[in-house]
Amino acid sequence: MELKVDGVCFSYGSDPILKGVGLDLGRREIMGILGPNGSGKTTMLKCINRILSPSQGRMMIDSEDILGMKAKDIAKVMGYVPQNSTGDYTAPTVYEVVMMGRRPHSVGWQSSVNDDRVVWESLRELGVDVLASRPFNRLSSGQTQRVLMARALAQEAGILLLDEPTSNLDIRYQMEVMDTVRDLAKVKGVGVCAVMHDIDMALRYCDKVVMLDSGSITAAGEASEVLTPENIMETYGVRVTIDRNYGRPHVIIL
Repeated sequence: MELKVDGVCFSYGSDPILKGVGLDLGRREIMGILGPNGSGKTTMLKCINRILSPSQGRMMIDSEDILGMKAKDIAKVMGYVPQNSTGDYTAPTVYEVVMMGRRPHSVGWQSSVNDDRVVWESLRELGVDVLASRPFNRLSSGQTQRVLMARALAQEAGILLLDEPTSNLDIRYQMEVMDTVRDLAKVKGVGVCAVMHDIDMALRYCDKVVMLDSGSITAAGEASEVLTPENIMETYGVRVTIDRNYGRPHVIIL
């Protein structure tokens, strides 16, 4: 499943937020959307998921126009995990939270044997099956993120949209969540588009990167080619160097 976005614009009233942005995301790819606060990253995700309606532009999943799809059909092909989504769930258990991901495929509120199978597969895939009966509000931050990704995976979506999946997590849980994201992309074939703040994480995990500033794309392409001192300076206004002496590139602020 491929996602193509081209020339998308969005404004709040007379205030332009996105100015003709685009991206191309394929199967098994992880794409990072980076930029300073207020650059339009989250707005871009919400337009792709049609939570917000762009004023112009094209957004395609394979050959189908997202703007012409019903919300239920979008949810079948695209999962979305918003930033800091602890959720206001009345469902008491992890299992029931993940079962919510089956709603787009269900008739009414009745779950099927197949729904149960998919939920358990999603729980196991994210390594949270042992938490199935635990109250959702008693999870750690890292566990919460993985459960919400399991819910998105239970939608059987080919595209996964993540808004700052590692925000407010310590380094252990950041690595745990991003390792899981990489497994979903490379093993399950899911295309992942993630808003990120950590440039080092993007260098480590992303295949592609889109850099935004003030609603416009400053650079886009392969992560190793885009995340350069010049592009980081243009986007963030900060002088850096890229240290490549220890096997993995690392950003050092000058």
